[in-house]
Order: sequence, then structure tokens, then C-alpha cells
Amino acid sequence: MSGKPLQGLARATFTLLVGGAMAQALPLLLVPLLTRLFSPAEFGLFHLFAAVAANLAVVACARFEFALPLAADEPEAQALRALCLRVLAGTVALSALGAVGWWLAGAAAWVAWLPAAVAAAGAVSLATMWATRAQRFQALAVARVLQYGGAALAQVAAGWAGAGVPGLIAAPIAAALLATAWLRLPLAWGSADLVDWRVLVRKYRDFPLLNTPHAFAGALQDTASVALIAATLGPAAAGFWGLGLRYLKAPATLVGSAVSQALYPKLAAGGGRATVAGRQAVRQLIGLLALGAAPLVLVLWTLGPWLFAWLFGEAWREAGSLAQALALYIGLHFMAAPLAVVTMVWQAQAWALKLALFGQVLFVGALVAGMAWGGLQGAGWAVSVAMTGYFGYYMLALARWPVSTDPVPDPMEQSAP
Repeated sequence: MSGKPLQGLARATFTLLVGGAMAQALPLLLVPLLTRLFSPAEFGLFHLFAAVAANLAVVACARFEFALPLAADEPEAQALRALCLRVLAGTVALSALGAVGWWLAGAAAWVAWLPAAVAAAGAVSLATMWATRAQRFQALAVARVLQYGGAALAQVAAGWAGAGVPGLIAAPIAAALLATAWLRLPLAWGSADLVDWRVLVRKYRDFPLLNTPHAFAGALQDTASVALIAATLGPAAAGFWGLGLRYLKAPATLVGSAVSQALYPKLAAGGGRATVAGRQAVRQLIGLLALGAAPLVLVLWTLGPWLFAWLFGEAWREAGSLAQALALYIGLHFMAAPLAVVTMVWQAQAWALKLALFGQVLFVGALVAGMAWGGLQGAGWAVSVAMTGYFGYYMLALARWPVSTDPVPDPMEQSAP
């Protein structure tokens, strides 16, 4: 990176933010209609399915796709892409077996969509990282509109058609496939002249060994949360939780994806280690993100219940009270989300995994304790309080990370920066 840490990031980030804003605008504009076409219970079942699908989707390519921006040359990148497609095919096959088991356990027939959901999500993740490597930021921006905006439009159409939970499920699958097609992901599995896949597995072993359990555990947190709420408080409460977090995290998804996709290739230019310029960029980003998070938290604290009832209908006022309770957690998540790629580049995935596992246990423990103390709102307040210390430590650690001029320990052995 150059002496100006954020040089080159502004235009890329702005392009991705514009696309992301358009992508998030459609769902936000249409959600008042969706909440009148689908009941809280239907949203609860959809979010339970989506959480299970996300658990499989985040590891669909064993996270090898996130190594694409680090590939040394084009043959290596092509070989990585081919490896990802092979792993994705295996994951889809396993998810089909999982869908059968879920159905035999008593689930409704819509669980048959599980392998399609995993295939679509894995493909769009691979296509996104393929385009990120090439720094095709305009294509990424359009793809985001197609994926998120298209999913919302398709869900409205499904609601008008009376398609119920299957319609909620099928819409984002179709939109993800459309975004993948737009990004023009080559689907060929490669040829014999590419780099030996075993060499790639050894070189990028941190991604399946460390980043995969990290991502899986993060998705499992969401699955466990929805399942615990549904089992304890009912499907409607799970619907409040799922819809609330979906739209409260929309700003973090918008900003986080844009910033991380622009930041990743810039940090990767540091050769896989923290540099003075890279660390300075991270510090500047944390400060800027804090300025963006503060008004979001204040709005939710002061207007949460009224805002949800006005936007989504009186039946969703309880989701607004939950938003009020989760406001601090949402603000901190907004700040932390774009920083996920930093530990990938700085060879700190072992440290990130250990910290994330601790944070996920903390999150679920706070959720359970909060529900016992004060129901759904109690869970929200408990999560906000518990996660404040966690996110604070995480961001402070990145801001103080040893740079290449310092004696840097082996990231596989370090327990803290």
C-alpha cells in the first residue's frame, strides 16, 4: 500500500456503496408490503430455513474462494476457482442428504429447497470473490442490486401469489443465481495444465482449517439463536428476531461488504503481513465507522418501537422494542463487519477463530440468560451488554496489531496481538 493508507479505496468503496445502497433500498422500501403479505410465523419459519442454509453456504467452498485475491498469478487463481467448484458440488450433495433427514424428522416439504439454496449462495460467494480479485467493482455493485433487490421483488411477487414460506425461500435463490450469471463466473473445472490442487490446499490451508470453522460457527450462532427463540417463545418471536436483525444489520451489510471488498486487495498488496500503512488504514476506518454507527444507535434507542410499527404494521411493534434493546449491538456490529478481511490478510486467522468462538458462546449465553430474565426484549438487552466488551477488544486489538517492522510472532501460535 502507498503512504496514503486510504488512497485508491475511495472510488472503489463509493462504487460499491452506491450499488449496495440501491440493493438495500429496494428491500427496505418493500418490507412494509412484505410484512403485510406474510405473517410473523411465516417469517419465523423462513428465517429458520435461511439460518440452516447459511450454515452450509458459508462453508460451501471450504472458504477457498476467499484466497482468490491472494493468488500469485492467473493460473493459480484459475486452479483455486476449479477447486472451489469441486468442493461446492460435494457440499450441495451433502446438503441434499441433510434435507432428506430434516424432512424425515418432521419438517415441511419446503426443506427440499435446501440444496438449491446452498448451491446458489456458494456460487454467488465464489463469483463475488472472483470479481473482487479482478477489482471489477462496477460489476459487483450491479450484482448486489440484482441479488438483494431482486430477492425482495421476487418475495413480493410470491406474496401476491400466495406462495407462503416456499415463496419466501425460492425468491432469494433465484436472485443469487441471477447475480452469479451477471458476474460471469467461469463454470469449467479446469484442465491438467493448472496448478496441482494439492499444492493449493497446502498453501491456503488456513482457509479451510481456520476460516471455515470461524464462518460456520458464526452462522451456527444465528441458527441456534432462531431455534432457541422459536422453541422457547414461539415462531412469531423468531419472526420478530429474524426480521429485526435482517433489517437492522442491513447498514452493516451495505457498508461492510463495500469497504471489505475494496480493502482486501489493497491490504493484500502488503504481502500477507501487517504494514504501517495497512494498520493506519484500519485505524482510520474504525474511526469513520464509529461516526456512522452513532446516529444509527440513537435512532433505534429513541424511535425503535414507533418506527417498526409505522413501517411494518402494528403487529410488528414488538420487533421495534427488540430493535431498541439491540441498538448498541447493531452499532458495534456495523463497525466490526468491514474488518473481517483484515485477519485473513494479516495471517491472524487462528487468533480470529479463537476470539470468535469465545464471542459466539458469549452471545448465545447472553441470549438464553436474557430470555429467562425478560423474554425477547431481555434477550436483546443482554446481548447488547455482553457483546460491547467483545467488539471493543476486537477492534482495539486490530488497531494495535504488530506491523512488519515489529517482531511479529507466528499467527498460528499467538493467542493475542
